[in-house]
Amino acid sequence: MIQSIHFILKKIYPNFVWELPNDQKKVYLTFDDGPIPEVTEWVLEVLKKHNTKATFFCIGENVQKYPQVFQKIQKDGHAIGNHSFNHLNGWKTTLENYLENVDLCKQELEIHSCSTQLFRPPYGKIKRVQAKKIKQLGYQIVMWDIISKDYDKNISKEMCVANVLKAIQPGSIVVMHDSLKAFSNLEHALPIILKKGSEKGFTFEKLS
Repeated sequence: MIQSIHFILKKIYPNFVWELPNDQKKVYLTFDDGPIPEVTEWVLEVLKKHNTKATFFCIGENVQKYPQVFQKIQKDGHAIGNHSFNHLNGWKTTLENYLENVDLCKQELEIHSCSTQLFRPPYGKIKRVQAKKIKQLGYQIVMWDIISKDYDKNISKEMCVANVLKAIQPGSIVVMHDSLKAFSNLEHALPIILKKGSEKGFTFEKLS
């Protein structure tokens, strides 16, 4: 279902950032839904071990709850994006409420001296009018071309790895989740993806 939604949205919104093709085998690893102490801190340690930078699309409410974890993301030099304050589904939210929620996240990030032009709609679901207004505010709307499905309890840990490594190519934007729901698959998959991706000559970098 997620992949079919992704395909449709890519056709409807070609001006979103779906991938960043390059000839240097750079790949962009992104994490949605944090920060969460039990998970995000583990992700940061794994990234540090592999000398890797990534992009964290943070939920404003979680930043508010766990400011020290958010500050550690900043301290470690990773990129940060706005993922709304309450993880709203744009398809089920009015324009006014959606923009207000995005702004609440922006305000929370700014409390911690963080300014970003990166925005990812929760669930990848956003209406045309919402997207138009978000872009007018100066945001790049960042989607993906690979989703690990680490949040899906119906797939195996091995499949989570395969979802990424079988599809990876220069410029890929990969979605994973630093959330409790995803942690079981993430804990298995992330180190393998970083190791095997590196062995294939890929470098994992943050968005800018």
